[in-house]
Amino acid sequence: MKIPLPIPFISSTLFHLYKIWCKTLRYEEVGREKLDELWDTKTPMVTCLWHDELFPLMHARRQLEIIAVVSQSSDGEILAQVLEKLGLLTSRGSSSRGGVKALLRVARTMKTSGHIGCITIDGPRGPRHVAKEGAVFIAHRSNAKIVPVRIAMSKTYIFKKAWDQFQVPLPFSKVKIIFGEPYDLEAGSLNDEYLEKERKRLEGKLEALL
Repeated sequence: MKIPLPIPFISSTLFHLYKIWCKTLRYEEVGREKLDELWDTKTPMVTCLWHDELFPLMHARRQLEIIAVVSQSSDGEILAQVLEKLGLLTSRGSSSRGGVKALLRVARTMKTSGHIGCITIDGPRGPRHVAKEGAVFIAHRSNAKIVPVRIAMSKTYIFKKAWDQFQVPLPFSKVKIIFGEPYDLEAGSLNDEYLEKERKRLEGKLEALL
């Protein structure tokens, strides 16, 4: 009979492994100055990326204070603990459990403490590279700009059986983080038609970056 390892032990081990792993990677950042300018002027923003490209991003956080949306699954609990050890805040929720509360918590934190929102817009269960409405909801509630982000990795291990085909950059590979042009949502009420229009707009901007 196998005894499952406790989540705090797993998250602590992954945290230390992540720090060591990312130090071997060769990072290049494109358009980062746009993000830093918004941060310096205390402009609210939501950074948006695909779930499968998440792995290398948080190592490049530096001075930025971030709150990320993380699912309420057991895997999400491990991820949340790792992110918190890396210095991020997390808001737990998904499309099936606590989603709206989690998004409202992010918007509120952005307003009160100036954190940047961060969301993998096709997570936590896909479909892969199909944007959901969460980022639009947060940006509308907090009057924030949206910053699309793509990450290209030169050599990766891909979890092909995972819904998102999650990518992990191999040690000593190149990681290119591309920050797209920050943009504002169009004026309008937060109804289904508006959410669908802005969701597709964000999806197109992400796809155009790579």
